[in-house]
Amino acid sequence: MSKSSHQHASHDTIHVAPHGSLKSYMIGAVLSLALTLASFGAVMTEVVPRGLGLATIVVLCVAQLVVQLVFFLHIGASRDQLANTGIFVCTALLISVIVGLSLWVMHNANENMMPTHMSIERARSRD
Repeated sequence: MSKSSHQHASHDTIHVAPHGSLKSYMIGAVLSLALTLASFGAVMTEVVPRGLGLATIVVLCVAQLVVQLVFFLHIGASRDQLANTGIFVCTALLISVIVGLSLWVMHNANENMMPTHMSIERARSRD
């Protein structure tokens, strides 16, 4: 290896991902804590009607996911984070499709494999 190629290799730049400031981490921590307490309070104080309880928890869960992605994982729309955001969106879509289709298959298998109008005793007597 020649001296010039060795010098060229030693001058490579290292790209460091941007990190948030203490202020942004504190904002993220406070928002996460507030959303956690809101979820806990919605369940424990029964402020939310029973029919809307699950929907409220899911909405607060998604809000907390967004807060943690933005403030702690720095996933955003900035130019340097665009590739990470695209990869995250594709991964989330793929996981959603896999989980959704798995639930659909399990539901259909449950509905079609064991008739609900037949008792267990009657099913055993047919063997």
